[in-house]
Amino acid sequence: MGVELVTFGCRLNLVESETIERQALATGLADVAVINSCAVTAEAVRQAGQAIRRLARDKPDRPIIVTGCAAQIEPGRFAAMPEVARVLGNAEKLDAAHWRTLASSNSLRAVGQTDEPASKIVVGDIMQARDASPHRTQALGQHTRGFLQVQNGCDHRCTFCVIPLGRGNARSAPVDEAVAQARRLVADGASEIVLTGVDLTSYGREQPNGPTLGTLVGAMLAALPELKRLRLSSLDAVEIDDELRTLIAEEPRLMPHLHLSLQSGDDLVLKRMKRRHSRAEAVAFCKEMRDLRPDIVFGADLIAGFPTEDEAMFSRTLALIEECGLSYVHGFPFSARPGTPAARMPQVAGSEIKERAARLREAAEAAHARHLGARIGRPLSVLTERGDTGRAEDFTLVRFGSHVAPGQILPVTAHAQAGKSLLAA
Repeated sequence: MGVELVTFGCRLNLVESETIERQALATGLADVAVINSCAVTAEAVRQAGQAIRRLARDKPDRPIIVTGCAAQIEPGRFAAMPEVARVLGNAEKLDAAHWRTLASSNSLRAVGQTDEPASKIVVGDIMQARDASPHRTQALGQHTRGFLQVQNGCDHRCTFCVIPLGRGNARSAPVDEAVAQARRLVADGASEIVLTGVDLTSYGREQPNGPTLGTLVGAMLAALPELKRLRLSSLDAVEIDDELRTLIAEEPRLMPHLHLSLQSGDDLVLKRMKRRHSRAEAVAFCKEMRDLRPDIVFGADLIAGFPTEDEAMFSRTLALIEECGLSYVHGFPFSARPGTPAARMPQVAGSEIKERAARLREAAEAAHARHLGARIGRPLSVLTERGDTGRAEDFTLVRFGSHVAPGQILPVTAHAQAGKSLLAA
């Protein structure tokens, strides 16, 4: 009789799903299902539709609410589904007033009734959104890591990306509000906080003389000496400011793990993507950061099969894994998104995209295996989590051979590799 949430996509959606659940439950709304959707690929949108149909089969009389980026961008698609009772936009899903309205008597009609699709849609113009309130996970009980959203939206217009249409323009939470939410997370029991956003390194840049991400990170670490670890989610290397560089080099509580939005290793493809860095700049950045902090490791997002990409271009993307020394690679097959310039470019054949994506995943797995192998026998500092697992400072997953309570930071030495993790006694 509670609120069943199904979340797709990024960490930002995970954070926002907790906000949705708290707001919905606070209004007394019960026995509803909420799909918090993603639009980054066509597959993500398809999976949202599958989940809606599955939820309707499981409990035919329960109302289903759809929100998230796919709902924001294609509200009519979901409103046309008879299983869906309401479609909420990305701004509306975080507004408690909308959940109070939904909880009022008779505002949600039973699934299967014949509402006109347009009457189900509560989706505003996301480009007019201005709210930048920080949102957080709870980090209660056995949770050791809390996520804190400090930025939303994006002012860049990469040719393949539909997310600005779902998230709107860049906006940043005030430093004092973000620090206050971080303090609550620590009080709730978080040993580690992960800062997240749509375009995290653009933090504060939409404001004249606004704070930078380095300003925020420095303020948070200074205000919370009891915070054991601070981690950053996906970053754009060309936007990392000097203050953040200094903190990465000198602050041991800022974790030595950076996940970079690289997308390709070929300069012409990067230009056609409308990215703001070159291949050489990506390689130079990784070298610079390693020189500043030798224990740092890198992850990256890379796309296989972008329009016009040929085999030579793709080979440069594969080679980038080694040249940048990437340990964690998220490899994606290109997915043409409606309304983006890349969807109108000459497309690579689907079979070639699939084959290149498989090779990219294979190279990513080999790189991660090398990363793990290099850490066997070396001392690691691991923050323990539920399920007798933990994460080292560089995000290496460690599994313990005996029970360990979550929330501890333990010195360990791994003795073997098991799949995508290390084994420790």
